[in-house]
Amino acid sequence: MATALVQEKFYTIHDIYDLPDGERAELVDGQIYFMAPPNRKHQEIAGELFGIIREYIRSKHGSCRPYVAPFAVF
Repeated sequence: MATALVQEKFYTIHDIYDLPDGERAELVDGQIYFMAPPNRKHQEIAGELFGIIREYIRSKHGSCRPYVAPFAVF
């Protein structure tokens, strides 16, 4: 008896954009990975790192700009 092969769905950026507002997910190699919201400790560490990086860039008169909020990266 032949068995059917399960076909894995390949997601695209359009699937990410079709998610409900506020849904946190990443698209990696055609798979969607849903993420939990950051906790308080994560936010504290991220804020400290942001400040250190921002001040370093400013001290070197750099033109880069760090971002602390979620940001779409392709």
